Amino acid sequence: MVKFTIATVTYQAGQTLARTLRSVASQTHEAVEHLIIDGCSTDNTMTEIHRYVEYNTDQRHPHSIVLVREPDQGLYDAMNKALLLAKGDYIIFLNAGDKFHDDNVLTNVAAQIEARYNPTRRAAVVYGETDLVDNDGKFLRHRRLKAPEHLKSKCFLYGMLVCHQSFYVRTDIARAELYNLRYRFSADYDWCIRVMRRAEQRGLALHNTHLILTDYLSEGMTTKNHRRSLKERLRLMAHHYGWGKALAAHAWFVVRAVIKR
Repeated sequence: MVKFTIATVTYQAGQTLARTLRSVASQTHEAVEHLIIDGCSTDNTMTEIHRYVEYNTDQRHPHSIVLVREPDQGLYDAMNKALLLAKGDYIIFLNAGDKFHDDNVLTNVAAQIEARYNPTRRAAVVYGETDLVDNDGKFLRHRRLKAPEHLKSKCFLYGMLVCHQSFYVRTDIARAELYNLRYRFSADYDWCIRVMRRAEQRGLALHNTHLILTDYLSEGMTTKNHRRSLKERLRLMAHHYGWGKALAAHAWFVVRAVIKR
């Protein structure tokens, strides 16, 4: 059975964490490890986590829960901790406010992996679509950027076409490409490109599930710091694809924003 590690990074997340924890607890797939990496929250985050642990303990098939509570150097440092601790076949980052689209997401994804791939040559990345929700978890809209039918590393020249939370990576490959802490807002974008390139070098598949995998809280750190995030992403695009392609892509982003108005 395919085992998934779900990594949830928290800091002062008490207002939105409960729905994420409920979503993980409700997954019908049995082989689940849940890593919770908390940066010493002082609000009610730990209260929510303790409730979740108690609830999970009473279930017929409880998930494995590992809690790490210690200071960190920010979001991506905490995510690196999760990468180094993960014991599942695939790792999924699902942070406070985000949730699985429905209770059978992991069951359905595991079924596709097991039906399609030999255990020794499983897809490096399994991906799908994302819906956006508000602070109350209510549906806002489908994510504007649709996942490519056939994902390749060069696709990300046109932006992060797959939401990070809907980008499941084989743990051995994910761990080989830690998040670069030099980037404050777009280390996930950089990480996804490096993961895909490693997969391509090894001839491993990037598998499209054609499923909506995640309900994503739209007001994340990158959304709140949109302008600085765009500048950082431009530098990353230039690093991975060259300045000419990067500037052309960003010119299109500006045109698209004007058209939307």
